[in-house]
Amino acid sequence: QVQLVESGGGLVQPGGSLRLSCAASGFTFSSYTMIWYRQAPGKERDLVALISSDTRTTNYGDSMKGRFTISRDNAKNTVYLQMNNLKPEDTAVYYCKVRIRGYDYWGQGTQVTVSS
Repeated sequence: QVQLVESGGGLVQPGGSLRLSCAASGFTFSSYTMIWYRQAPGKERDLVALISSDTRTTNYGDSMKGRFTISRDNAKNTVYLQMNNLKPEDTAVYYCKVRIRGYDYWGQGTQVTVSS
Protein backbone atom coordinates (compact mmCIF):
# COMPACT_ATOMS: atom_id res chain seq x y z
CA GLN A 1 0.00 0.00 0.00
CA VAL A 2 1.03 3.59 -0.55
CA GLN A 3 2.89 5.06 2.39
CA LEU A 4 4.39 8.49 2.89
CA VAL A 5 6.41 9.19 6.02
CA GLU A 6 7.60 12.71 6.77
CA SER A 7 10.45 13.53 9.12
CA GLY A 8 12.82 16.33 9.99
CA GLY A 9 10.49 18.78 11.69
CA GLY A 10 11.23 20.47 14.97
CA LEU A 11 11.71 23.74 16.80
CA VAL A 12 13.97 26.30 15.16
CA GLN A 13 14.70 29.96 15.77
CA PRO A 14 13.73 32.63 13.24
CA GLY A 15 16.32 32.75 10.48
CA GLY A 16 17.21 29.12 10.97
CA SER A 17 16.98 26.17 8.61
CA LEU A 18 15.40 22.74 8.51
CA ARG A 19 15.40 19.93 5.98
CA LEU A 20 12.27 17.83 5.76
CA SER A 21 12.17 14.38 4.21
CA CYS A 22 9.29 12.31 2.90
CA ALA A 23 10.03 8.62 2.39
CA ALA A 24 7.66 6.93 -0.03
CA SER A 25 6.77 3.30 -0.59
CA GLY A 26 4.11 1.17 -2.22
CA PHE A 27 4.18 2.84 -5.65
CA THR A 28 6.59 3.68 -8.45
CA PHE A 29 7.98 6.84 -6.89
CA SER A 30 9.92 7.94 -9.95
CA SER A 31 6.73 8.19 -12.01
CA TYR A 32 4.87 10.76 -9.93
CA THR A 33 4.91 14.42 -9.06
CA MET A 34 5.43 14.94 -5.36
CA ILE A 35 3.99 17.86 -3.43
CA TRP A 36 4.58 19.46 -0.04
CA TYR A 37 1.73 21.22 1.74
CA ARG A 38 1.49 22.85 5.12
CA GLN A 39 -1.31 23.66 7.52
CA ALA A 40 -1.12 26.17 10.32
CA PRO A 41 -3.58 26.06 13.23
CA GLY A 42 -6.97 27.39 12.20
CA LYS A 43 -5.94 27.78 8.56
CA GLU A 44 -6.43 25.88 5.35
CA ARG A 45 -3.81 23.54 3.95
CA ASP A 46 -1.57 25.48 1.55
CA LEU A 47 0.69 24.39 -1.27
CA VAL A 48 4.36 24.75 -0.38
CA ALA A 49 6.17 23.22 -3.34
CA LEU A 50 5.95 20.55 -5.99
CA ILE A 51 8.44 18.67 -8.09
CA SER A 52 7.79 16.67 -11.23
CA SER A 53 8.76 13.04 -11.57
CA ASP A 54 11.81 13.89 -13.69
CA THR A 55 12.78 16.89 -11.48
CA ARG A 56 12.56 19.27 -14.43
CA THR A 57 9.63 21.22 -13.03
CA THR A 58 9.36 22.79 -9.60
CA ASN A 59 6.85 25.28 -8.28
CA TYR A 60 6.57 27.13 -5.00
CA GLY A 61 4.02 29.02 -3.02
CA ASP A 62 4.61 32.76 -3.21
CA SER A 63 5.83 33.16 0.36
CA MET A 64 8.32 30.30 -0.01
CA LYS A 65 10.07 31.44 -3.18
CA GLY A 66 13.75 32.09 -2.61
CA ARG A 67 13.74 30.44 0.81
CA PHE A 68 12.57 26.87 0.23
CA THR A 69 13.97 24.29 -2.19
CA ILE A 70 12.26 21.05 -3.13
CA SER A 71 14.29 18.12 -4.42
CA ARG A 72 13.98 14.38 -4.81
CA ASP A 73 16.11 11.29 -4.96
CA ASN A 74 14.33 8.71 -7.08
CA ALA A 75 16.88 6.06 -6.10
CA LYS A 76 15.93 6.54 -2.44
CA ASN A 77 12.18 7.11 -3.03
CA THR A 78 12.45 10.31 -1.04
CA VAL A 79 11.45 13.91 -1.57
CA TYR A 80 13.06 16.70 0.42
CA LEU A 81 12.20 20.24 1.42
CA GLN A 82 15.09 22.47 2.38
CA MET A 83 13.79 25.46 4.31
CA ASN A 84 16.04 28.44 4.95
CA ASN A 85 15.51 31.80 6.63
CA LEU A 86 12.53 30.44 8.48
CA LYS A 87 9.96 32.84 9.88
CA PRO A 88 7.40 32.46 12.65
CA GLU A 89 4.68 32.38 10.01
CA ASP A 90 6.22 29.19 8.62
CA THR A 91 5.03 27.39 11.75
CA ALA A 92 2.75 24.59 10.59
CA VAL A 93 2.40 20.87 10.10
CA TYR A 94 4.09 19.95 6.83
CA TYR A 95 2.68 17.12 4.72
CA CYS A 96 3.76 15.41 1.55
CA LYS A 97 1.26 14.19 -0.98
CA VAL A 98 1.08 12.10 -4.12
CA ARG A 99 -1.87 11.77 -6.48
CA ILE A 100 -2.20 8.33 -8.03
CA ARG A 101 -5.02 7.65 -10.51
CA GLY A 102 -7.01 10.55 -9.14
CA TYR A 103 -6.63 9.68 -5.46
CA ASP A 104 -4.57 11.74 -3.05
CA TYR A 105 -2.33 9.98 -0.57
CA TRP A 106 -0.99 11.95 2.39
CA GLY A 107 1.63 11.40 5.00
CA GLN A 108 0.98 11.94 8.70
CA GLY A 109 2.81 15.26 8.72
CA THR A 110 5.74 16.70 10.62
CA GLN A 111 5.51 19.72 12.90
CA VAL A 112 7.68 22.74 12.21
CA THR A 113 7.75 25.45 14.86
CA VAL A 114 9.65 28.67 14.32
CA SER A 115 10.04 30.59 17.54
CA SER A 116 12.63 32.35 19.62
